[in-house]
Amino acid sequence: MSSSTPEQNQDQNLEPKQEPDQDQEPKPETNQSVKEEEKAEETEKKKEEPKEETKEAKKEETKEAKKEETKEAKKEETKEAKKEENKPKDEPKGEPKGTWRDSIYNPRTGEFMGRTARSWGLILLFYFVFYAFLAGMFCLTMWVMLQTLDENIPTYQDRVPSPGLVIRPHAAEISFNRSDPTNYNQYTQHLHNFLQNYNDSVQERNDLCLVGEYTDQDAEPVKKVCQFKRSLLRQCSGLSDSSFGYAEGKPCIIIKMNRVIGLKPQGDPFINCTAKKNSPLQIRYFPSEGRLDKMFFPYYGKNTHADYVQPLVAVQLLLSKEDLNVEQTVECRVEGSNLRNNDERDKALGRVTFRVLVSE
Repeated sequence: MSSSTPEQNQDQNLEPKQEPDQDQEPKPETNQSVKEEEKAEETEKKKEEPKEETKEAKKEETKEAKKEETKEAKKEETKEAKKEENKPKDEPKGEPKGTWRDSIYNPRTGEFMGRTARSWGLILLFYFVFYAFLAGMFCLTMWVMLQTLDENIPTYQDRVPSPGLVIRPHAAEISFNRSDPTNYNQYTQHLHNFLQNYNDSVQERNDLCLVGEYTDQDAEPVKKVCQFKRSLLRQCSGLSDSSFGYAEGKPCIIIKMNRVIGLKPQGDPFINCTAKKNSPLQIRYFPSEGRLDKMFFPYYGKNTHADYVQPLVAVQLLLSKEDLNVEQTVECRVEGSNLRNNDERDKALGRVTFRVLVSE
């Protein structure tokens, strides 16, 4: 029973092998359905993709629109804020509006000229202290400077090493008619007024000094004054001839040297005058030889040497008939000492020039 023939075994073996053949027949149908399903899914996906793209585009558009709206809203807000700032603030109800008088005094705030009493007090205190400090500094510097100065003698006098000469009457050009007293009265009157301090009665109160010697008084607090009497000028003193020679056509010119504190001229100084023309001019000097005596030097200043008078030299021009109606130019110099008289930059140093025209 159990034994089987080889044919049967072969038939049995063949039967199961054929079953799979039956199962494999429907495979092409399933593949087609799967492909169709995949195609359908792809088509659906393709349909859904543009929809999603449109949705995203719409979202972006809405976002941009919102951004633009927010920007415009902000611009409008800033414009409104600026307008509100520019608008005058409304005063609180119940209070009166400000007037121009409030800029001077505001009764509501108590301000005067835009400041309260406390503010004014502080600013005034500041400026008081500030200007007091400046005034103190100025006074201190002036006091320190004054300590270096001498009341009687200048600290620096290198600019006036040599004195200048001046004439009286004080005129660079003396012109008159000798036959008309009204023409020369102004000159004679000037000379009389100038010589008042040299009157003998005034000079007798001064001291007699040694001729030809310096009058050194450095240690004395009050300096003595040497006499120079008017009568020493003789014909040009105005005592014997009140016209000083102008009536005769022989005018007198008085020459003096400017004061220089501490000046002690070396040598024997005198005044020498010359006419600037070819023909010589006769000149007479008073005192004789036009000497400036050393006893009148040095000068100590107006504080300690209050009554000091400079020595004078009177020059009388002895004009001849040929000299009348001709302008005479005369130059006088101080000579015989170390005093300078030839400085071309300063022609008034140690010399003086004047013109005289006498008519008949």
